[in-house]
Formats: sequence, structure tokens, C-alpha cells
Amino acid sequence: MLSNLLPPASPETAYRQKFLDNQDENLFMGSFESFTAAEADAPPSKAVGYDHAAAANLYSPQIYFYDYPGLFWLGRSIDAGLTRVFDLGGHIGIKYYAFRRVLSYPDSLRWTVCDVPSVIESGRAVAVQREVTGQLGFTTDYRDASGCDVLYASGSLQYLPVRIDEMLSTLQAKPKRIVLNTTAVHPERTIYTLNSIGVAVCPYRIEHHDDLLAMLARSGYRKRDTWRNEGKPIEVPFVDGGDKAYYAGGCFDLV
Repeated sequence: MLSNLLPPASPETAYRQKFLDNQDENLFMGSFESFTAAEADAPPSKAVGYDHAAAANLYSPQIYFYDYPGLFWLGRSIDAGLTRVFDLGGHIGIKYYAFRRVLSYPDSLRWTVCDVPSVIESGRAVAVQREVTGQLGFTTDYRDASGCDVLYASGSLQYLPVRIDEMLSTLQAKPKRIVLNTTAVHPERTIYTLNSIGVAVCPYRIEHHDDLLAMLARSGYRKRDTWRNEGKPIEVPFVDGGDKAYYAGGCFDLV
């Protein structure tokens, strides 16, 4: 057969095809100059980003092993009376539903999820079905975090075109506490890449870890705790230093 006479595909070519065909893995590809450049290079065969119906059904309200550091500090916060939670990139409220199985939510809890319109539409419908609209609300504007007690961002900062210090600078009243979890970071530099989530491809920023801490310090926050989310894999193949990326989190209080 003619195919037997053709040279085998290079590892990079084979990986690119795997990336394009991906249905259920968390894959990364390429390195770009900026978030915008990564988005512009997204393959036309896939939807870009989360703002479509298929993305609204991707996740279920489970507690994974890497959730526990953020869950610990969120629970401590709620117990201390910090009951206005702003869940940045919280999808349909999956962590609200997951964490209520192990945390005691007071009647005063008000949990607001911020996400893209298609996901928020689904989240509101689910909240009505589960009769939790008294506690769980939704928005598409991160500026609604103004005045909240806790800004909670689990696995979301890397998908946003603006950095956290830019977001905080737009708020009239900054959150008293910030809890980050499963944030993509790198020990040496920032990498802009593409992430395949199966139903779509997303521009993705792996933030220089020290830069992230510096942004929070400049924004007026003191570090209470930091951690690595060990065991949750992230690698950008064929990119220099792409095997050094990892997921991390922390708790930061407004000074």
C-alpha cells in the first residue's frame, strides 16, 4: 500500500492531530506572544472559548483531591463571617453545589458566580430546578465582585484575557480575601498557549508564579498561604520549559 511507503509523521505533527481530535483530555499546544495571539491561532475546526451550549455541560459538582486547599480556606472564611462569595469562572455553580456537601452554609451566604453568557444561562436554570436561587446568583461582569468578602477563583484565571491586578483595579471596593486554586503557573516565565477542552479550544495563560504574587501584593494583598496542586497534570509539549508548568493556589488578605 502507498501509505506504507510514506514516512511516519513527526512527533509534533502527530501531537497536533491528537490535539485537534481531542474529545476528553486536557491538552495544550503551542507558545504565543500574547493571549490575543493565541486566540487568533486557534484551529477553525473547533469552537473557541466557553461561550456556547456544549461547554455548559462539561463539568459535574464533584470534589476532587486538588479542591481541598481552596475548600479549606473557603470554609475558614465562611466560618469567620465572610459570607459574600464571588466565584470567578465558577461555571454553573459547580463548587457551590459540591462544597455544600462538606461545609455548613449559613443562611446569610450569598454566592455569586461570574462566567460567560451561555454558561450563566444554564446555571440559572439549574439553580431554579434545585431551588437555591436565594443563595446562588449569577453575573457576566467581574466588576460585580466589588464589595464581596471572598473572591474565589478555581482554575479560571488562566482563561481570562485580563490579569487579576487589572480586574481588581476596576473595583470600587476590593474583596477582603482572595482564594485561588488550580491556577496555572510557571516558575520562570509566562507562557501563552492553547488549551483543548474537547468541545472547544481556549487561549490560555500560564502565569509566572512570582509575577502573580507581585500583582497581588501591589493590589494591596498579604499572603496567608500558598500551595501546589500536586497530581493535577499540565504540560505544553514541544515548548521550551513546557514541562515545568504546574497548578497552584493561595489565600490572600486585603491589608
